[in-house]
Amino acid sequence: MTDVQSVYYDKVVRQFAIMTVIWAFVGMAAGVLIAAQLAWPVLNFDLPWLTFSRLRPLHTNAVIFAFGGSALFASAYYIVQRTCHVRLFAPGLAAFTFWGWQAIIVAAAITLPLGITTSKEYAELEWPIDIAVAIVWVAFGIVFFGTIMQRRIEHIYVANWFLGSLIIVVAMLHIVNSMALPIMFFGGSWLKSYSLFTGVQDAMVQWWYGHNAVGFFLTAGFLGMMYYFIPKQAGRPIYSYRLSIVHFWALVFTYIWAGPHHLHYTALPDWAQSLGMVFSLLLLAPSWGGMINGIMTLSGAWEKLRTDPVLRFLVVSVSFYGMATFEGPMMSIKTVNSLSHYTDWTIGHVHAGALGWNGLITFGMLYYLIPRLYNRELYSKKLVEFHFWASTIGIVLYIASMWVAGIMQGLMWRAVNEDGTLTYSFVESLQAMYPFYMVRTVGGIIFVLGVITMMYNLYKTIANAKAVEAVIPIPAAAYHGGP
Repeated sequence: MTDVQSVYYDKVVRQFAIMTVIWAFVGMAAGVLIAAQLAWPVLNFDLPWLTFSRLRPLHTNAVIFAFGGSALFASAYYIVQRTCHVRLFAPGLAAFTFWGWQAIIVAAAITLPLGITTSKEYAELEWPIDIAVAIVWVAFGIVFFGTIMQRRIEHIYVANWFLGSLIIVVAMLHIVNSMALPIMFFGGSWLKSYSLFTGVQDAMVQWWYGHNAVGFFLTAGFLGMMYYFIPKQAGRPIYSYRLSIVHFWALVFTYIWAGPHHLHYTALPDWAQSLGMVFSLLLLAPSWGGMINGIMTLSGAWEKLRTDPVLRFLVVSVSFYGMATFEGPMMSIKTVNSLSHYTDWTIGHVHAGALGWNGLITFGMLYYLIPRLYNRELYSKKLVEFHFWASTIGIVLYIASMWVAGIMQGLMWRAVNEDGTLTYSFVESLQAMYPFYMVRTVGGIIFVLGVITMMYNLYKTIANAKAVEAVIPIPAAAYHGGP
């Protein structure tokens, strides 16, 4: 009989991995629906909870927190055990984080279409759910850092630094930005609350949260994936470990200051806008340092890209990371932002990062994890190949259409006649967007078709009669010895 302390605790990893696949379809299918609603407004129907305005926050929460969050939990729990050569700390608490996180996602899926929100970007949930998020996230931190504290490897691998920063900073961001006063204490609705911040201070705190949710939830956490899964899949050490450490400290210091670039040409003081712009431009260096480190890990193994579609997912995701982290600093420049602000160019930029970076690296992670967690070969490499090309074509159609649409919008909105009047009305600019909204919808459909292919491929991998939940022993030398 196997000593339970001598094997990795992977049940919670399997649970989060499976939910990552499910939430990928749910969140991205919702995205296709709301994209279609912009192209064909009749699809908004007469039911208020199925309109674009209600489904859009559902889409963002499902993709970021359900799909992306489940992927981060799964990879963090998997990576920290392997790099520390120790069983996960407090398995019961880890199980609580799984069920708690899924309950929060379901609660959001119910309340957001009903319009029960704070209306704050990226933080739309009401105060009971906000408190639940904080509790589950703190439990996540206890499990993760508890595992590191009992490690049997003296060195803390760089992926754990990125994952640790994700946990610490997101907790700080969420708790501060969600500070609110429930009005039930004053005879109001028990669900309703008001932020403790008002006016421009509320906007500043919101975008300190919003941009650093991008910086730490959607960047630092997924960089932890990159630094583990690319070397593993490529069978090569990370290109430069020293560069990875420089990348970490430069990124976490610089990112936290960049939020004000979302508030150019607003009531925010000009010095604060400029500070956000400067730090956004500085972000280009650590971001590209990380991209180079990830891609150059393939030095001496480039031929694997021809035969390994899983590695292709991981490496192309890093290329999209490089592209998105070049575009972002450029869009933070005030003169560029004067054209791009409030346009669909921003939507294209966001999805270059969300689909190209977060999506592709998560798909690569799932194709790496699932066979190992169930002690089985992938059902079909050809389906992985199809998924890769469907994802890539879908992303290109999406972001290219939004780039063109966004730049056209910006130019139409600023065009003036000789007498100083606007050349185009807002409705005319909206009519000009229809062809691009249609292309965006087609790109989204192709991308989701790839997700459905992945679901089938992984289902067949798991459901195979010979597939069993793997019991993976902790390396004996590290388990019995070490610090």
